[in-house]
Amino acid sequence: MIKAAIFDLNGIFLQSPKLSLRFEKDFGVPADVFVQKLSKIMESARKPGARPTFSYWGPVLSEWKINLSEKEFWDYWFKAETVSEKMVAFAKSLREKGIKVFILSNNFKERAMYYRTFPWLSESADKAYFSWETGKMKPDPEAWKIVLTENALEAKDCLYFDDQEKNVKAAESLGIEAYRFTNEAALEKAIQAHF
Repeated sequence: MIKAAIFDLNGIFLQSPKLSLRFEKDFGVPADVFVQKLSKIMESARKPGARPTFSYWGPVLSEWKINLSEKEFWDYWFKAETVSEKMVAFAKSLREKGIKVFILSNNFKERAMYYRTFPWLSESADKAYFSWETGKMKPDPEAWKIVLTENALEAKDCLYFDDQEKNVKAAESLGIEAYRFTNEAALEKAIQAHF
């Protein structure tokens, strides 16, 4: 029987339309242009000691002639996300069975703090590990090693789920049985096979 299940957050517990496509539709910024800026900003913003994330975004929004305050920008981004109640319920049921549940997420401070305002996060997971706190970003294997070491877990005792193949491969390189997330039913079936 497994001792722990480790999950990515966005794309599994949280679903949302692509921000790049929303910016293209609502503000006329081509999706590929948006993705280039997003990638560059997130490379810095997801790390410890980063400046406030809006300090990276503010000049870009000005360049695109988009007049959004910091609050308006975060509201536009974060409030489009919906929580998978199925995943929350399933994670809670795992914890009730004595299985540890961890979140491993590449995320920046403002978004992580927003998520931590919701009770479902602490009710679903024993701990959430965010890259801006740990200093390790997936697919760096060190991101998983932090979870394993801090919780005295061996890779063979864990399952990992992510919606990005590169992160699945990185977890597997450590000996963690890992799966590409496609839907809640497939995830539940994969975990139930270990009982």
